[in-house]
Amino acid sequence: MDKSALPTTEDIIGPDTFAQHGYPHAAWKRLRNEAPVHWFDLDGGVGFWAITKREDIVSISKQPNRFLNGPRLAIFEEGAPVEGERTLARHLLNMDPPDHQAFRRVGAGWFTPRSIQRRSEEVRRITRELLDTMAGDGEEREGDFVADFAAPLTLNVLADMLGVPRADWHLMFQWTNQIAGSADAEYQSGDEPYEGVEQARVGLFEYFTDLAEERRKVPRDDMVSVLANVEMDGEPMPAFELLSYFLLLVVAGNETTRNSASGGLLALIDHPGEMAKLHKDPSLVDDAVEEIARWTAPVIQFCRTPTEDFELRGQTIKANESMCLLYPSANRDEEAFDNPDQFRIDRNPNPHVGFGIGEHFCLGAHLARLELRVIFEELAARLESVELAGPVERMRSSFLGGVKRMPLRYRLRPGSAAALTGG
Repeated sequence: MDKSALPTTEDIIGPDTFAQHGYPHAAWKRLRNEAPVHWFDLDGGVGFWAITKREDIVSISKQPNRFLNGPRLAIFEEGAPVEGERTLARHLLNMDPPDHQAFRRVGAGWFTPRSIQRRSEEVRRITRELLDTMAGDGEEREGDFVADFAAPLTLNVLADMLGVPRADWHLMFQWTNQIAGSADAEYQSGDEPYEGVEQARVGLFEYFTDLAEERRKVPRDDMVSVLANVEMDGEPMPAFELLSYFLLLVVAGNETTRNSASGGLLALIDHPGEMAKLHKDPSLVDDAVEEIARWTAPVIQFCRTPTEDFELRGQTIKANESMCLLYPSANRDEEAFDNPDQFRIDRNPNPHVGFGIGEHFCLGAHLARLELRVIFEELAARLESVELAGPVERMRSSFLGGVKRMPLRYRLRPGSAAALTGG
């Protein structure tokens, strides 16, 4: 095999590649077939092993004591040395045992299936109100699905759970874009790289410091009250970890479901036969949600760092070297999925890793599934026609597969959110 002909670092993890072309599935496929465990150098920084097979990603993810989340969260284009990477926050994504379990436990009660199911009516009401506004009188219209629907829906649901007043919701949207889109010029601030993300972090920390203090004095039925008043080993949660928890909830709770909703509708537009199948049989919606999670895989990658030398598929990976787990590649693995490059809303079984795997499985997966199920149930019931009205604009990021804008030409059946019942 000619290793020099394999995809380059920019091909498989470059933010410009994602922004201009979407996910590089052809490049990942070559790696899976020819070099499933492959070392890439980074200019001026520490390189990494690209892990592209589902079996390997699952195995590594299920051994948290052997393969650590810290110190390197993900691969970023600047290639900073591991010891020099910025420590903006300390939250579940970069914690390891035993801290990870302890901190995850304090928020887990809000994300159990039973707790999330209690939000079902509220999610449906918000969805219908947004679709009513989009529909107008049922005439053909144009709009941006991200700005008109996907972003306000996820923002509304999350803000309600946190207890953020409606007047401040725009701040959460701004912080999310600045942090998730830290490598995207549209969301940068100032001349220095990542200046925007630091400003967003400081702003978010200051805001939630004040809100947490309010909830300590007058607790309410919201997540800020729970986390602000929780005790761990008889002590309040440390301030840096508390504020980092809020940062994680704001960004992860907004960005991933927003992009799954947009990417899911895009997949249905690109595959009209699957759209027709969902219109004809709405009971397929649960399988459709899983296929959308597989297909969109909104989190591109996380790193793991081995605590000892080990061998994987004939390659010796040394302790403290970075392994980049590429989830969208795992979701197209030919050994795990039948015809993985086909989008099929009735795919079953569907062992995707769109929500991760192992102890770092997405805390908000049940909420994401609820939101996506309601979204596509309502769209299947009301969407009479839809097509792209312009190019889809993607975020410049090697970490999150963000959809910034998705212009549509569509016709939605009008309806009153108050009068519509069922679902």
